[in-house]
Amino acid sequence: MGPILCFPEPTPAEVLLALTEADHPYVCVGSLEAADASEPEDGWAGAVVVADGDTTEAIALCRALRKRESPVAPLLLILDADRVSDLSLRDDLFDDFLIRPIRMAELTARLNLELDRLGRGVGRQMIEAGPLEINLETYQASVDGRVLDLTYMEYELLRFLSGHPAKVFTRETLLSRVWGYEYYGGARTVDVHIRRLRAKLGEEHAHLIQTVRSVGYRFSVTTWGG
Repeated sequence: MGPILCFPEPTPAEVLLALTEADHPYVCVGSLEAADASEPEDGWAGAVVVADGDTTEAIALCRALRKRESPVAPLLLILDADRVSDLSLRDDLFDDFLIRPIRMAELTARLNLELDRLGRGVGRQMIEAGPLEINLETYQASVDGRVLDLTYMEYELLRFLSGHPAKVFTRETLLSRVWGYEYYGGARTVDVHIRRLRAKLGEEHAHLIQTVRSVGYRFSVTTWGG
């Protein structure tokens, strides 16, 4: 697997530290021309593109990387919260996005998840998020060493949320991403499973799954220093 393309040059130190700690090699570039000139023979393993205020240049780079004969993936875009509207109707230009300030644990988790999805992971068999551990081989989850008795869909929901730390998902998005696009159950299905997960996590750790009023749910990283 080749290195991760990082933009711009210099790339924020938090990004480089997260990649280093996760053992992902990287190359920093300041333009599309530099990306083309620096590309290794086996191609880029993915890209992390940081938008510094104005997203125009970052989105243009994402578009160019996606229009290549061999599109770069996974592609993670990092931007300020007040520029999220710039992503409207541009979902095809990136695989996931993060909001600044950059949290290293969140960046590492999301990049690893996308690499695993594409079959280019680094052999990671565990998701570790504070007191929570999920074994991706045995489909077993534990909190503070206590094994959780989860149904398959409870496990899948917990795995999905913890694999995207701090990202907020609507009930409709969770239905499509966890249950699948062919699932026709109502949004109440998500609420029921969230309630059961919190009960099984126990009172001490129920806060790991947070409700975002009028939006949906997220897995908390602030409560365990992520």
